[in-house]
Amino acid sequence: MESFFFGVALALTVILLIPFYRVYRGPAVGDRLLGASAAGTKTLTLVLLIGVLYDRIDLFVDISMGYAILNFAGVIAMSKYFRTQTAGRR
Repeated sequence: MESFFFGVALALTVILLIPFYRVYRGPAVGDRLLGASAAGTKTLTLVLLIGVLYDRIDLFVDISMGYAILNFAGVIAMSKYFRTQTAGRR
C-alpha cells in the first residue's frame, strides 16, 4: 500500500507542473491566479499524501490546513492587487 501512495505522490508532483506552466505563461492575470490556486490545492494534497506515507496524518492535516488558509489568503491578496493595478491603467 505504501508503494501505491508513493506512486500517487510522484504522479501528483509531475501533474503539479501544469499549473506552474499556467502561472508562468498565462496570457491573462486571471489565468495566472487560477494556476496559482490550482498549484496550491495540488500541493495541499501532496502534503496529505506525505502524511499518509509517514503514518503521521494527524500532524500533516494541521500543516495542510494552515497551508490552505495561506493559499486562500494569498490568492485573494493577489486578486485585489491585480484588480487595483488594472483599474489604475484605465
